[in-house]
Amino acid sequence: MQDYINSSIEKSMKIKLEDKLPPMSDFVPGIRRAPKRQSNLTTEQKVLAVKNALRYIPLQFHDQMMQEFLQELETTGRIYGYRYRPAGNIKALPINEYEGKCLEGKAFQFMIDNNLDFDVALYPYELVTYGETGQVCQNWMQYRLIKKYLQELTKDTTLVVESGHPLGLFRSHEYAPRVIITNGLMVGMFDNQNDFNVSAALGVANYGQMTAGGWMYIGPQGIVHGTFNTILNAGRLKLGIAHDKDLKGKLFVSSGLGGMSGAQGKAGVIANAVAIIAEVDISRVNTRKEQGWIDECVSGCKEAFELAHKYLSVGQAKAIAYYGNIVDLLEYAVKNNIHIDLLSDQTSCHAVYDGGYCPAGIDFEQRTFLLRENKNKFTELVNQSLKRHFEAIKALTKNGTYFFDYGNSFMKAVFDAGVKEISKNGIDEKDGFILPSYVEDILGPELFDYGYGPFRWVCLSNDPHDLEKTDKAAMDCIDPNRRGQDRDNYIWIRDAQKNKLVVGSQARILYQDAAGRTRIALKFNQMVRDGEIGPVMIGRDHHDTGGTDSPFRETSNIKDGSNVMADMATQCYAGNAARGMSLIALHNGGGVGIGKSINGGFGLLLDGSEKTDEKIKMAIPWDVMGGVARRAWARNKNSISTCMEYNQCSSSDHITLPYIADEEKIRKLIK
Repeated sequence: MQDYINSSIEKSMKIKLEDKLPPMSDFVPGIRRAPKRQSNLTTEQKVLAVKNALRYIPLQFHDQMMQEFLQELETTGRIYGYRYRPAGNIKALPINEYEGKCLEGKAFQFMIDNNLDFDVALYPYELVTYGETGQVCQNWMQYRLIKKYLQELTKDTTLVVESGHPLGLFRSHEYAPRVIITNGLMVGMFDNQNDFNVSAALGVANYGQMTAGGWMYIGPQGIVHGTFNTILNAGRLKLGIAHDKDLKGKLFVSSGLGGMSGAQGKAGVIANAVAIIAEVDISRVNTRKEQGWIDECVSGCKEAFELAHKYLSVGQAKAIAYYGNIVDLLEYAVKNNIHIDLLSDQTSCHAVYDGGYCPAGIDFEQRTFLLRENKNKFTELVNQSLKRHFEAIKALTKNGTYFFDYGNSFMKAVFDAGVKEISKNGIDEKDGFILPSYVEDILGPELFDYGYGPFRWVCLSNDPHDLEKTDKAAMDCIDPNRRGQDRDNYIWIRDAQKNKLVVGSQARILYQDAAGRTRIALKFNQMVRDGEIGPVMIGRDHHDTGGTDSPFRETSNIKDGSNVMADMATQCYAGNAARGMSLIALHNGGGVGIGKSINGGFGLLLDGSEKTDEKIKMAIPWDVMGGVARRAWARNKNSISTCMEYNQCSSSDHITLPYIADEEKIRKLIK
């Protein structure tokens, strides 16, 4: 009976995996591999996990594949379906080399492959693009099946992807999204890390991070731009640097060269600072050195600071990698009374107990061993290290260092480690922390509240000449005299080629507001229409003014109590669907971990058509101004002024603005 049912099921599907097992290919030596994932499945849950993975596999291969899947589950903590991974490196090809029935279907294959490139992905064999756990999809069966669906995608159908699983292709219309993606959207009472880990091991939940599971990652240059803007504005706001000056003569110290970014050294040099970045994984140090994003590498604390001061004394910008633990480096600075101007952390603390943070006192190899063999001991060491880390930061800030959390859940991790002192109210996280988030102090008021955020584009021809043309066109769309932010962004795009920011496909990021994004997108679409360049995919990081609700990061400067609400991200996602974005994505936990964030993103294909012009005019202003409007309603000063200007200039749109109450009168009344 079961064989009959399976035979009938197989006959009813036109889009499915091949009726032949692909050969198992060798792993390329030297490619980073994900540590073992924890799940603590019961025997029944292990049965269910294997059974779930076999749903993709033709029945005649079940006996063999159930053994392989069980072995993967027990050795890696997840079922990846390694057999189904294509051999060698996966790279984005020029769009015309992909099969497909519409341009969008080809474009998304390009984007997926770029996310899994050895040069881009953190753990390419485990489908992890970045952020320690951010996956394109859960397993290689899903990858193959998604590609097959994208090859069949048409202008009047939509592919639905739920936590990496291609649910199916459904009739829609040409103004509908071609792909709708959700990742890890847990029901409230189960929206926590432990339940997510179980669900991920069962093969029903995917941590898409932001742009990994939304197929829009362009390598670390996005985080370079964000870090550049952050440290530059931190210097101006906190170090007394003039608004038309840079960080010459200033020392920036941070940690992490892989999981979150690798961006910090590069950003420091572009901002004209001297940067010391701590990293425990020598492969990540070597990668950034080979890229030219790190200038020198040292393994001693004394050597690191001596080298930094040598360059500071002559005003020369340099990126120095300290191969060692950030805690040791900071404790050395405290003990020796070394002044640090700007201090942060970019390790993957949203996955602090899953390898995102390496505790002081052990090396990277010991970290990996403990993750696999003794998770309880590893967790204990992480907590001890975080407490030491906090104490060092506290001592440095007392002596004039400006520290900011770079939105990687560092302060939340410290709180979870038992340091209640870091909480503003001393009880819980609801009122935030005693140290600032970079959004709370810098990016929020100076950029997000105006609508400036990480607009990005990918030249789908993969031709460097197309990227060069788009860089110039974008620069022509910016008035550097309008605002200080515009001047900074003009300089950024002017110098983008010189700074060699491309990793993987020919892509660029450029912080822009609603008007700037719309202008640039329309210009690019015109260039495609005129045959100057090939098609372009535009999108953004979900880390933006309106795409993400996250009280520890993107909405940390929302002070009306709505920082814990996820209405904005959900409305952004739905609104982008209504206005015809090519792809829309909604994720749980991006950037800060499960249960701490909901973020929505998009991709829009610029095919040169006039229809796309109309989509740009409707969708881009909505995508940005929906977020600015929410920030204005929270009484954020710069957002209010931006929305007032928008109301005056727009003939169709209108935003509700708040009346400002006299807080002192209210306080007197309550007393």
